[in-house]
Parts: sequence; C-alpha cells; structure tokens
Amino acid sequence: MEDRNFFLKLEKSVRESCQISNELFEKYDVKRGLRNNDRTGVLVGLTNIGDVVGYEKENGKVIPVPGRLLYRGIDIEAITHGFQKENRHGFDETVFLLLTGHLPSKYEIEEFSTIMASMRDLPDHFTKDMILSMKGKDVLNMLARSVLGLYTLDEKPDDISLDNMIRQSVNLIAKFPSIIAYSYQALRHLYHGKTLSIRHPKTSLSTAENFLHLIKGEGSYTRLQADLVDLSLVIHAEHGGGNNSTFTMRVTSSTETDIYSAVTSAIGSLKGPLHGGANLKVLNMMEDIKKNVKNWKDEAEVADYLLKILRKEANDHTGIIYGIGHAVYTISDPRAILLKEKARDLATEAGKIDEFELYALVEKLTPEVFRQFKGEQSAKVVCINVDFYSGFVYSCIGIPKELYTPLFAMARIAGWCSHRIEELTFSAKRIIRPAFKNVYGRREYIPIELR
Repeated sequence: MEDRNFFLKLEKSVRESCQISNELFEKYDVKRGLRNNDRTGVLVGLTNIGDVVGYEKENGKVIPVPGRLLYRGIDIEAITHGFQKENRHGFDETVFLLLTGHLPSKYEIEEFSTIMASMRDLPDHFTKDMILSMKGKDVLNMLARSVLGLYTLDEKPDDISLDNMIRQSVNLIAKFPSIIAYSYQALRHLYHGKTLSIRHPKTSLSTAENFLHLIKGEGSYTRLQADLVDLSLVIHAEHGGGNNSTFTMRVTSSTETDIYSAVTSAIGSLKGPLHGGANLKVLNMMEDIKKNVKNWKDEAEVADYLLKILRKEANDHTGIIYGIGHAVYTISDPRAILLKEKARDLATEAGKIDEFELYALVEKLTPEVFRQFKGEQSAKVVCINVDFYSGFVYSCIGIPKELYTPLFAMARIAGWCSHRIEELTFSAKRIIRPAFKNVYGRREYIPIELR
C-alpha cells in the first residue's frame, strides 16, 4: 500500500508533464497517428507485398470505393475462390505467394507444404521448459516469450542473409500453431483445472486442420470448420505495410536486429486492444444486444438499440458499435465479404442461424443508424470490417476466446516475415527514425537546496 501511495503522489506531476495542447499539433502540422487531416495514412514507404484499397483521391478529395485487398498484385477474392473451387486449403499457398511473389506450381506447393509440416514440431524440452513449466495467463504473452526462446535454438539467429531469413521465416510460420495451441493447453490446465492435452502435430493435415487437431483433438472438428479456419488465416495473412503490427515489424527490423526480437515486437503491437482484440468486443456487444432486444428480427427495435449504443446508453457505454468502420476501407471490407459468404453455412451447421441473421441485420442497419446519429452532412461512409463476423465464426467452430487474437497472429506472421525480408533486403537500408519536436520549453537547473 505504501508503494501505491508513493506512485499516486507522482501521478499529478507526471500527468502534467505529458500535456501538449492541440494548438501546438496544429501549429506544427503534426500528423497524429501518422494520419493526414483527411484521415488517409501518411506515406512512409514503398512495398511490393500487399495493397489495401478503400478510397481514391480526386482533386484532393477522398472518394470512397469498394474495398480491395491484394497479395502481390492478386485480388484476395481471386486467391480465395481459386483454392475453394478446387476444394483445398490455401494458407500454405498464400504464405508461398507472400514470400516469393508468385503463385506456386503443384510441385512447388507440395514441396513447400512438406517442409512446413516437417517444421511444426517443437523440441520436447522446449515445450516443457518454455511453455508448460512457466505460468502464463495470456496466450499472446506466452507466444512472445516462446518466440524469444527460439532464438536460443537457432544456430544462426543474428544472420540476416536472405537464405537464412527465409529459413527462419518458414520455421516461425510453421511453429506458431503449435506454440499457440500448447500455450492455450497450459493456460486451461493451470488456471481452469482442465486436463492437459498435448498432441503432436500431424504432417498429413493442412495448417488449419492441424491447429484444430492440437486444440480440440482428432475427430472433434468438421471439414467446414477447418475450411473457415483456413479462410481466416488467408484473409488475415497480410494487410499492407501500414497496419500497426506490420509497421512495428518493419521499424524494429530496420535496426537489423534478429527476427525473434522483431516478431516479438509485432506481437506486442497486435496484443493492444485497438489492434487485435476487436472481434472479442464485437462478440461481447452482440451478446448484449441478444439479451436486451426481444425480437431479433424487428428492424425498428434493433435500430433503436443501436442508437442507444451510440448514445452511450447501452453495452459498454463507450458509444462505439464494434466491427463497424475501418481506417482504409469505406464502402466495403473484402475480407468481411469473404468471411460472410461461408459464415451462413457454418451457422447452419452449428444451429446458430438466428444469431447469424441478427448479425446480418446489424450490418444492414448500422450505416443508416450512424447517419441518423451523426447527421447526414457529418457522417462518413462506414462498413463492417473483418472483425464483425470473425468472432462469431470462431464461436461457431468452438475456438476459445483466449485464442481469437493469437489466431490473428498465426496468420499475420506470414505478412510480418515478408515485410521484414523486404525491409532488410531491398529497402533503403536506413533505420526508420521519424522526428518529434520538443515543445516543453527551456528551463534552468535549480540546486536542490533552492527547490
């Protein structure tokens, strides 16, 4: 208690020392959050990897357009529908595309998937010492700790030659599902009193199937559930260099540090609730709506409750309808469209079609409710984002909430590694170092007896 009182005494002066007036940000034209005044991102680099399109600029004005996400110049819809039509999983193919810049041939993907599968296993002593013996209440923190631990197992951890970076990247991408699954098993055993179930990865399974096998057991998932996990991995694998965790990866990598330190920094960024935890907030919001709206099919009743949320009268009283709006996408988020295409079938299989219809109704009503709340002139164009349906999809599959954001990391590690390689191989070979202007003012040092 004495320690707490000491820190509380410092709080006022620390708070005051952090205050900077908004006028100064405007005076020096500071791009807060690296965003321009028109809400577009500040251009800080070039990339060949991913492209996120949600608007166009005409005569200095931002014009909303239907959203597009491209991996190495190929539309995510084309990639996804391509492997889905052939009734196969596409995450390994997506990883190959992001790393190499081209779609693999049949021989190349077979060879690549075989190598990936051979790298899934973790050494027994590593699993025991780093995951099972060390307590952890958060899977992402356990993942970060484990990634740093992998440094000690690498014979060339600091080597940034291209071939070594490729080896390290594939190894990390392959091992993420095992680390995440084992971390969850340890958590549920230590803190929830459940049986500890450590299953070995299977080389015969796809990445999505293998993950479900590790967390649920053999025969405890359907083909459709595995298809949805694979789809989720594909659509979350990359999202341009400007998203916070990928930018963090590039900033850290620009110092030429090792991949394990850089990936850990990206995980730390993703763990922040403003980046990786939105689907949980959507799920909690929808649970609140389900409890307080009597007729889920009554548009007027649902719309009225959404207005209450915006007025800070309902849910968590933040005034936010979670899963709606995006920093880049305006008219539509292509990832949300792809997820929704399969979500209905999954909801039917899980006996949750009424819940799915409620989600769809909230999606339909929210833009108009938002305009009504903000006023026609001030309301910007909004659409649902990928987080809106992803939590619902995971709940239908039976994936525990503790794994929602780690599943995001399991996918995005592919994009992170691709951007690291690009940053260290073909970028300007300069450490990323933006400028901050000090506005605190000059002061004289005062001897301690005069203070």
